[in-house]
Amino acid sequence: MKAMILAGGLSTRLYPLTKHVPKPLVPIAGEPNAIHVMRYLHSFGITDIAINLHYLADMISDRLGDGSAEGVRLHYLHEQELLGSAGAVGQLKEFFDDTFVVIGCDDLTDLNLDELIAFHKKRDALATIALVTAEDVTHYGVVVLDPDGRVVEFQEKPAPGTEKSHLVNTGVYVFEPEIFERIPAGEFFDFGKQVFPGLQRERAAFYGLAMDGAYWCDIGTPEEYRRATRDVLAGRVELLGNARVRGVAADADVGSNVRIEGDVRVGSCARIGERARIVGPSVIGDGVSVGSDAEVRASIVWDGAQIGEGAEVVESIIGMDYVVAAGERLLDAIVANEPEPITR
Repeated sequence: MKAMILAGGLSTRLYPLTKHVPKPLVPIAGEPNAIHVMRYLHSFGITDIAINLHYLADMISDRLGDGSAEGVRLHYLHEQELLGSAGAVGQLKEFFDDTFVVIGCDDLTDLNLDELIAFHKKRDALATIALVTAEDVTHYGVVVLDPDGRVVEFQEKPAPGTEKSHLVNTGVYVFEPEIFERIPAGEFFDFGKQVFPGLQRERAAFYGLAMDGAYWCDIGTPEEYRRATRDVLAGRVELLGNARVRGVAADADVGSNVRIEGDVRVGSCARIGERARIVGPSVIGDGVSVGSDAEVRASIVWDGAQIGEGAEVVESIIGMDYVVAAGERLLDAIVANEPEPITR
């Protein structure tokens, strides 16, 4: 079976962090989430994976390579113009000649793909959505099912109080190649806004499966990104492969009288100055420098950032290579470098 990772979006909800780092490379516990997704797919025997690129495409392909490091084969689609989630998949109809899976690069999940695929095949479905229960559904597609699991109504991001269900679309799909008949070539087309409502209206073989007990998080907003990081550090979801979730890297330089408390991950070649304090849930990325007497508490610090002496970083996200000045205090902040202007 083959799969596609949707990775072409700009991830504006995570600005300014993703102005300099493309969405597939947003790190969870020190590694790009796209790598966690590749490992997830590989764990179910899926090794032929397509991925669409647009913003900072070269940075993504340089980091992910051909996929062999994760035991998969990556096939890149470079989109000059974004055509939406369905439009991206539609450009690869020659690649998908049998039942296939689609997942977002910002999905962190442990849902059982084998169970989802078996349900899909048993129902002789054209399209099947993995669903989870959520309390706040205003940012998701809401699905109403009949007793057999057929989708009878699809609500995209309902306003508070108007939701007809608390089953939400995870962005993990199983399709038959016939789905391409519902995706017009060369047009912007979206699964949630166009394909799925169309399938529901025509009463096609369109199903949803509630994955009770499965973990799922869309890391595309600051709140959910923080939640996913906390959950990984606490062990509420398992990262596959050789991912190191907690602890201090062997090559990190930790000064004297440093206090590391709670669920903390310190990356490779990080430098923690004397008397600094790191309090979990926190991630200190590779090559990060934390100055003497500084404190980092419940924060995520991306690779290469510098925290100055005596600085205090609390419940914040610090972007790649960003410099927090000595003595500066950040509380519930998201800071990142702006991309360099393009000169002609």
